[in-house]
Amino acid sequence: MTRRDLLRLLPGAAVAAFGIASVGLAASGPRVIRLSARRFAYTPSQLRLKLGEPVIIEAKTEDVFMGLNIPDFRVRADLVPGKAARLAFTPDKAGTFTFVCDVFCGDGHESMSGTLVVA
Repeated sequence: MTRRDLLRLLPGAAVAAFGIASVGLAASGPRVIRLSARRFAYTPSQLRLKLGEPVIIEAKTEDVFMGLNIPDFRVRADLVPGKAARLAFTPDKAGTFTFVCDVFCGDGHESMSGTLVVA
C-alpha cells in the first residue's frame, strides 16, 4: 500500500472513529440512581452526586402515595405505588441539601427526609 492510498483512507477512518466514539458517549448518558420510599423513610437516605454530572433519580414506593421534593434544585415528583417516577437534573451547586416527602403519608410524615450531597 502506498502513501497516497493511506492518505485516501484517512478521512474515512477518522469519520468511523468519531462515530464509534460518539456511540460510546451517547451510551453513557446520565447516571441513574434508584431510590425507594416507604412510610416514613427513603432508602438510601443519603445520595452523593458530582457537581455538573447529569443524573436521573428513579424513585418508587410500594405502600402509599407520596412525594419527592428537592427544593434547592426545583425538582419534584409524585410517587404512585408500583410506578417509577424519574427526576432528571444536573446539580449546579455544591453542598448538602435536604429532600423531603411533600405529600402527607401518615403519622411520621414530618420526619421523612433524606440528604443530597453534591461535591
